[in-house]
Parts: sequence; C-alpha cells; structure tokens
Amino acid sequence: MKTIGLIGGMSWQSTQEYYRLINREVQSRLGGHHSARCVLFSVDFAEIENCQREGAWDRAAAVLIRAAQSLEKAGADFLILCTNTMHRVAGEIEKSVAIPLLHIAEVTAGEIAAAGISTVGLLGTRYTMEQEFFKSRIAARGIEVIVPGEADRIAADRIIFEELCRGKVLPGSRELFGGFINRLVRRGARGIILGCTEIGLLVSQQQSKVPLFDTTRIHALRAVEEALA
Repeated sequence: MKTIGLIGGMSWQSTQEYYRLINREVQSRLGGHHSARCVLFSVDFAEIENCQREGAWDRAAAVLIRAAQSLEKAGADFLILCTNTMHRVAGEIEKSVAIPLLHIAEVTAGEIAAAGISTVGLLGTRYTMEQEFFKSRIAARGIEVIVPGEADRIAADRIIFEELCRGKVLPGSRELFGGFINRLVRRGARGIILGCTEIGLLVSQQQSKVPLFDTTRIHALRAVEEALA
C-alpha cells in the first residue's frame, strides 16, 4: 500500500471527512483491521484565508509548498490537497516536490465524463466559481461549466466561510443551496459539482434531481485507488 500525503486544515471540518472516507474505503476493500497508510500536514486555515482575501496567492503557495515538502520527507508516495480553492496554486506545489499530486479537478472531470454528462453547474467559493483554475480542467474534457448568478455566488461563499468552515450546518443554508442547484438545473446543468470540500457536509443527493459530484468523496476514493494500485 502506498502512503497518502494529505495537505489539510482548509478547513479541518472537511479534512476529517477525507480521513474518514479514505480509511473507511480501505477497510471496505481490504477487510479486517486494515486502514490507510497516510501522513497529514494540517495548516492553520486563518493564515491561508487571509492570503486568499488579500490575493496573496504566492504567500499561500509558500505555506503549502512547505507542507508538501514535509510530507514528502515523511514518506508520502503521492499528495492530495484537501481543498478545491487552493488548487489555484497546485502547479507551484507540483514543481516543489518529486512525488505526484492527485488533482481534485482532474479526478472530478473523469467522473463527470464517465457519467456521460456534458453540462455541469459548479458550486464553491467565489474563487473557485469565478476564476479559471478549476473550471478550465473540467472544460478541457469537453464539459461545459456554468456557475450561479452573482447573488447566489455571494451567498454560497458566505455560507462556506462563515458557517461550514466553522462547523455550522444550518437548515436554512441547506435550503438556500437547494435553490442554487435548482436554478443551475433550469439553466441547463445536467449535473452539479460540489466544488468546495465542505459543501458535502450540508448538501445531499436528495436535494437534487440531477447527479451531484462531491469533490471530497471523489478525491478521497480516487486516492485510495492510487494507494492500492
């Protein structure tokens, strides 16, 4: 079994979900008392979030590069970055280490393509919805990506940072996300990407008439496949 290196803490709420999913899947596949070989470097999210707000992506990249290099030294065979938004600096991380990085958008695009879906809606932070670092990876597979209108983008971003990243899962916000999904479906989305690692803590398939692609779950299970390959 390969050792998975997890760069987490963005936020720790979703990082613990990665740990749970990965270990549950390893036990399911191997049985008995098996669990995953993994090492975790959990950063202080406040430092990263400040960099995001200030547009200091180089400074954020430096923090994550140090984490990646520490995981490499600790024996990780490959890396997963347990956040969608900070894949904004995935290229810089990849250049800093000799081990591969399993890219969250690449594995998500593979799932969408395998499902035969050509148009998806994207929910996430405003950085993920409005910038190209994530959408371009999906579009490269011939998949059209549509995002919510500005008011919905602002509301989704607020819920992620002010609630989900702080461990608050509120029924009213679940209803709001249901509205975001319905409006994207009316605009032609045939699937929805839950493109923030915390959204799966709030939203379930029961809220959507079209398939949901939870990036946390997809990423975690693909990491297990890589570890057991």
